[in-house]
Amino acid sequence: MAILSDTWIREAATTRGMIEPFVEAQRREGCISYGLSSYGYDARVADEFKIFTNVDSAVVDPKDFAANSFVDRKTDVCVIPPNSFALARTVEYFRVPRDVLVICLGKSTYARCGIIVNVTPLEPEWEGHVTLEFSNTTPLPAKIYANEGACQFLFLKGEQPCETSYADRAGKYMGQRGVTLPRL
Repeated sequence: MAILSDTWIREAATTRGMIEPFVEAQRREGCISYGLSSYGYDARVADEFKIFTNVDSAVVDPKDFAANSFVDRKTDVCVIPPNSFALARTVEYFRVPRDVLVICLGKSTYARCGIIVNVTPLEPEWEGHVTLEFSNTTPLPAKIYANEGACQFLFLKGEQPCETSYADRAGKYMGQRGVTLPRL
């Protein structure tokens, strides 16, 4: 597997709609950087957040997820309580080619503040807004800035196209829009 360069990412984004909207160069003046980088793409977090709250003493259960475990906020700055987390989504909509796997890493700016960004791999032929999880590992409230960089996606090209893609098996998160909660 080879990591794909800015040249490949730009071509796939502009001619095949792999990333929409696509920002062709790093933007960073006065904000957490986003856009095309040397071997990846720094995506932005949208202004829709689901902030974990334990007001109802809920148990986090991926097989029976209680929607009342979260409060919804549409805001430019999301404040995550200490030792808690929030779900959000990327501004960008992704369409992954059949011969590519995409992995994601958090931005160092957030990591240096004790904020961890978690995203599972984007599988071949998956498409949608990416649901992001921000974990605040600190004992203090933490801020997340909407419409600024949140994480970097790295594109890995397989030696050959996969036999069965995410689309082929009709994956449950295919085509998701907005912040998507766990599904069975």
